[in-house]
Amino acid sequence: MAPHCVGAALDLTLIDTDGVELDMGGAVNGHRTGDEKYCPLDDSGLSDQARHNCNLLARAMGGAGFVNYPTEWWHWSYGDRYWALISKADSAIYGPA
Repeated sequence: MAPHCVGAALDLTLIDTDGVELDMGGAVNGHRTGDEKYCPLDDSGLSDQARHNCNLLARAMGGAGFVNYPTEWWHWSYGDRYWALISKADSAIYGPA
């Protein structure tokens, strides 16, 4: 099953206290809008502010046990096959029944 459909993956960004999205370098799902250049979490072309925000997101999500799909800064997984591979878990938590 697809990770998003079973709740094992989510796409997210950061916002400020007014609900305004912070600069992450590119848009969520930027690969669908022609913004592929800034999709990777560690893209070398990020501004200092975007790099800071991406690092903040990575620390928060990584600290909670999520893993990032590196070509999409917004995509974080917990319990799917990719998570199991990266975290060296014995198996995925979510999958076909």
